[in-house]
Amino acid sequence: MKDSKGLRDYDWWLLALVFTICGIGLLEIWSATHASHLAGMQWKQVWWIVFGVLGMLILSRIDYHTILDQAPIYYLIGIAMLIAVLAVGHTRFGAKRWLPILGAFLQVSELVKLIIIIVLARYFSELRSERLDLVDLAKAAILVGVPLGLILLQPDLGTAMVLVPLTAVGAFLAGLQWKHAAALFLLGAMLVPVGWHVLKPYQRERVTTFLRPEDNPKGSGYQILQSKIAVGSGGFWGKGLGNGSQNQGGFVPVRYSDFILAALAEELGFAGVVVTLVLYMALLLRLVQNAQHAKDRAGMFLVMGVTSVIGFHVLVNAAMVIGLMPVTGIPLPLMSYGGSATLFVFLALGLVMNVRLRRFVN
Repeated sequence: MKDSKGLRDYDWWLLALVFTICGIGLLEIWSATHASHLAGMQWKQVWWIVFGVLGMLILSRIDYHTILDQAPIYYLIGIAMLIAVLAVGHTRFGAKRWLPILGAFLQVSELVKLIIIIVLARYFSELRSERLDLVDLAKAAILVGVPLGLILLQPDLGTAMVLVPLTAVGAFLAGLQWKHAAALFLLGAMLVPVGWHVLKPYQRERVTTFLRPEDNPKGSGYQILQSKIAVGSGGFWGKGLGNGSQNQGGFVPVRYSDFILAALAEELGFAGVVVTLVLYMALLLRLVQNAQHAKDRAGMFLVMGVTSVIGFHVLVNAAMVIGLMPVTGIPLPLMSYGGSATLFVFLALGLVMNVRLRRFVN
């Protein structure tokens, strides 16, 4: 059959959704920073998007089967980079998550997310049984557990959390049995007290603050309270781009990054948030459609891995800004300012396009 590898064979509906979301993000980054010392950050984000698109195009041209064949090498490189971060990484806000590369700082855990998507896609696609037994599940847990543990040591709870639904979606599609899922759920519930004591003091404070932010409105509860004020004050239509008092006054922390949805809610209102979330829903549905049309199980696992990560980011970030989840530092894909996170999303979309281009190839 025809080898569909021309530009016309890319998923242009998917890309239209991606660039529309990016455009909304750039507008809100400009609005959040133009009147402050951070003015011009939207242009830095434009460059990250350009680099991301180039990375997406390059990755889409390499047969994903070749990429999957090299999964063990990528896995070892990812582990080595995580160890390097702990040894010589750059520290910001009390966390050591970045490696200095070519004058910029790369958040290695973002790259590791992409590697884990590839590793799990190869692992689950090579299983011969339609049912996932406990041994197979344990092997997957070990594959994910090693990088997850290293990421927790940085510490980066938010990124570590992302690996859990990624593994869960892969296991479900690989034939996870309900009795095993129930047993894992009970085990996880029993380990919650242990996990509480493992958390860093500031992480425990985030959880308690999430439950009662009003107890410390000028301290640990400040982020959540200011975010909720911004969201609520926007009303249905919002105050207009560049007119949000919480946003323009700098009351919403990291309003151009993790809390960009709160800034958008104040300035574009409930209507703007609904439009944005509908765009994300359409994006996720389009990704699922690409997974359904994949040529083989490996391609399906790759695309669904990307879908689970993006979907989890959107869900957690949206819940965080309205106070339904603790602050985790998980950015909103394609909208939040950030080089490493933006590159990850576009490289992940490169895998999706890769699978799409080869859906009719013999």
